[in-house]
Amino acid sequence: MGQKIHPLGFRLGTTQSHDSIWFAKPKNYSENLKEDKIIRDCIKNYIQKTTSSDIKGIGRIKIKKRIDLIQVIIYMGMGVPNLLLECEPRRIEELQTTVQKKLDCVNRKINITITTIPNAYRDPNILAEFIAVQLKNRISFRKAIKKAIELAEQAGTKGVQVQIAGRIDGKEIARVESIREGKVPLQTIRAKIDYCSYPVRTIYGVLGIKVWIFLNND
Repeated sequence: MGQKIHPLGFRLGTTQSHDSIWFAKPKNYSENLKEDKIIRDCIKNYIQKTTSSDIKGIGRIKIKKRIDLIQVIIYMGMGVPNLLLECEPRRIEELQTTVQKKLDCVNRKINITITTIPNAYRDPNILAEFIAVQLKNRISFRKAIKKAIELAEQAGTKGVQVQIAGRIDGKEIARVESIREGKVPLQTIRAKIDYCSYPVRTIYGVLGIKVWIFLNND
């Protein structure tokens, strides 16, 4: 069962909650969904332009909507060099203005806040981004995965599984490679599993990175 269903969707309502929290009539659903994508893309593009570090350190972007307010919470890894964290008030105001213009919403206010993640490498998105940077620099995929797993273990995880698919190391035939350390019980609903799927563009083509992290049992 753990291999046939999305690990986060499988646990909604038990150990996981939605990243977007809002209600809409059926005819307005697609419009709200499009707004969420614009907000997330705008934030990621802004951080990419303003930071000099290869690792952006974005864990999750949560969106809560009300009639007159869109609240955006950006979860970022502590210890990852980022201009958005270093110059927080000025940068956030600038980012809010950028998002407001993109959405073109006059009647709703946008409020963006940043929450830091103390152990950055407990987050699968930041871990996958770390692996992506190593692969772009042509470091061996096994070396990159082992280093990522080591960082995750130091951050206090109980188990990590990393899977990479595509033309790994520039080979002509695409393949799937997977490495696991510790326990990753994908079939148990109460196991707190965090997961992400992360595409990375290399000179050989697009590689897909999947990361499962077992945090604890509830």
